[in-house]
Amino acid sequence: MTAETKREIERKYETGPDTRLPRLTGAAGIADTADRGVVELDAVYYDTADLRLAAAGITLRRRTGGNDAGWHLKLPVAPGVRDEVRAPLGDGVPEPLAALVRARTRGAELVPVVRLLSSRDVRHLLDEQGTLLAELSTDTVRAQLLDGTPGRAEWTEVEVELADGGDPAVLDAVEKRLRKAGLRPAASASKLARALADTGRWTPPKPEKAARTAGDHVLRYLRAQAEALLAADAAVRRDLPDSVHKMRVATRRLRSALRSYRKVLDRAATDPVAEELKWLGGELGADRDQEVLTERLTARIDALPGTLLLGPVRGRLRVWATAGRAGARGRTLAVLDTDRYLALLDALDALLADPALRAAAGKPAAKVLPRAVLKEYERLAARVDRALALPPGEERDLALHAARKAAKRTRYAAEAAAPALGKPAKRLARRVKSVQRVLGDHQDSVVARATLRELAVKAHAAGETAFTWGLLYGQEQASAAERERELGEVWAEASAGKLRRL
Repeated sequence: MTAETKREIERKYETGPDTRLPRLTGAAGIADTADRGVVELDAVYYDTADLRLAAAGITLRRRTGGNDAGWHLKLPVAPGVRDEVRAPLGDGVPEPLAALVRARTRGAELVPVVRLLSSRDVRHLLDEQGTLLAELSTDTVRAQLLDGTPGRAEWTEVEVELADGGDPAVLDAVEKRLRKAGLRPAASASKLARALADTGRWTPPKPEKAARTAGDHVLRYLRAQAEALLAADAAVRRDLPDSVHKMRVATRRLRSALRSYRKVLDRAATDPVAEELKWLGGELGADRDQEVLTERLTARIDALPGTLLLGPVRGRLRVWATAGRAGARGRTLAVLDTDRYLALLDALDALLADPALRAAAGKPAAKVLPRAVLKEYERLAARVDRALALPPGEERDLALHAARKAAKRTRYAAEAAAPALGKPAKRLARRVKSVQRVLGDHQDSVVARATLRELAVKAHAAGETAFTWGLLYGQEQASAAERERELGEVWAEASAGKLRRL
């Protein structure tokens, strides 16, 4: 079974009993409107019994009627923007869609929770050439709970959806006229959310209170990274660009925060979670490292003049990359379906729901967080100094790699503290990021050289010339040497003023 995806950019508005739609022609290039009649829609929404998808702003429905009948999974991207993943009609939840929310459901059954019957009056907003700019619909909705609890609701709302590839300025112009006519942006992000709220089945979580203590700030950061991890899960399963990288970064940030802020959270509770995060980061590394290395070597080859490309260089790299990519992606997807991964998510949720706070957690953030950040910085400084004192070679390469890890941890600690400490923490994070960039490029060169040697050996064994591979090896060797020279300058700048009050 296949699934297709559509980016949905829309805005919803609440109407009053006497609301009338205003004239929209003349707004943002709208030259004409065309009535497309009324469509009857019947949608059954699925969720876990405790509404985990709704809590994450995700909707899963089976809808009939209209021109897009089928299963629709809507994943939030940004306010007013969602990706709608579609699958053909069928009796059960399609496996491709169920897989995309597995990190949320974790084995819990997806069951019908709400049925929405909508009478949709559709109007197209067109430009002078008759091209669709946006679709405006007035929906009269009737909601009924399906989980055995009594509950019904009815309302009317206006929805404006931007045409594929359309200019968001159209939505701004339409909204301006709708507001003047008395319409207001909907309080609920989706029809499902409103149905659950109006029937009393579910109450959306209230915004977090302002963070004051060290514990408040650390927990808020951890919750944000845990949500980033879950959001990246679906993106990785969809094979979206940079998704593995985002998931790996969220994993690293979580682990770093748990280790950096041990004065706030009891390590007896956090160490087991941190170890599992280390495992997950390592598993994700194969896919991400393969992606980065392929891009690097491809760029190197593209930069060479044709006269220096001797033998089937591009073809051999393509074969290597394809084989590695297939293996790495298969491994990543297999990891995301393991009981161990789902157990990690459960453990992370449990830790955040009932955190094991230490005494420092209740103290002002300005007294606790700077010490943790500076401790990480001191570790970084010691590793950079050690690496720079070593002669070029394998031992220095390993020391620089260790310094890179310390740079990431320092940067993440500073970023976590930034909401509480302000500009000093942001400045430190920015400076350490520049050090991390140099160290990262150096490590990429170390890895690239090992791969280039492997490719050269295979080319030679196949009777091909290894000239180009050797040339690229030399370029990477020169690049590593340049990064080592650059590190001294970047580090001197990054460490300037490090003792300013955080």
